[in-house]
Amino acid sequence: MLRKKICLLLVLFTITLTTMPAGAEMVTVIGDNVNLRKGPGTDYPILWEYGSDFPLKVISHKDGWLQVKDFENDMGWIHKSLLKKKPVVIVKANKNGKGVINIREEPTTSSDIIGKAYYGVVFQLIEKKTGWARVKHESGLKGWINNNLLWGY
Repeated sequence: MLRKKICLLLVLFTITLTTMPAGAEMVTVIGDNVNLRKGPGTDYPILWEYGSDFPLKVISHKDGWLQVKDFENDMGWIHKSLLKKKPVVIVKANKNGKGVINIREEPTTSSDIIGKAYYGVVFQLIEKKTGWARVKHESGLKGWINNNLLWGY
């Protein structure tokens, strides 16, 4: 009887593990003018062009192509040779373009503001700390941004 219970628990545990959703796989665009296509191949129409270091979420894989989604939920296909794993984030707040977000010296809203960023600006992710991301802009500016204002890794 004990063996049956142990076997049943192991089976249930295995089923639970195999049905749990995996963490989102993130990738980054290599180079400029990388085409997002409607399907997995060069015969499909181009939907968008992305620039270097643009972050994307992987949805699926097919024949060397990755189906990806960007921070605005646009989806399409890019060949895997044009993507790499590099921790970057993009500003998702203030889509209307009227506002800016603050980049702070320390991971707290009471810390000094050392910079500003607009919707769609990409940053390299340095580290994460309880609700905050330490980032670096291509200009060299390093600081902290609240995670709720970012999309990516």
